[in-house]
Amino acid sequence: MRLAYFSLGSNLGVRAEHLRAGVLMLASSEPYRLSRVYETEPVGDVAQEDFLNLVLELETDATPRELLERAHQAEAARGRSREVHWGPRTLDADVLLVGEETSEDPEILIPHPRMYERAFVLYPLAELAPTLVSAEQLAASVGRVVALGTLESLR
Repeated sequence: MRLAYFSLGSNLGVRAEHLRAGVLMLASSEPYRLSRVYETEPVGDVAQEDFLNLVLELETDATPRELLERAHQAEAARGRSREVHWGPRTLDADVLLVGEETSEDPEILIPHPRMYERAFVLYPLAELAPTLVSAEQLAASVGRVVALGTLESLR
């Protein structure tokens, strides 16, 4: 068993419900922890609503490819559309890290290639795994983040 980390985000529909469903689908029956939920501004040039984001820490023996498949299944189950690059989405689930593994497979790059640039990933990740994120990385990360509370507290 090892720890894997996912970033989850939603900016369409009932955002907290999409996140709750995504967590349940990704965690399956494995032990997990969640960061607080953050409201964040979108990345890219597409005009859209703010996101709710969190990080899921999962204790698993699944391979990176199996975790990626879970992420794709969770997104599809929540009606994720991929028509606009970096566009609005019901659920976005990215595999960030899987134990000490690395992967250069273009379908599942581990660690996630842009995770250390994005505040919406680093702030919640730092809550769960403070040794994985430095103060310098937090300061250099891009994007506005506002901590809202736990997923259970949001309706």
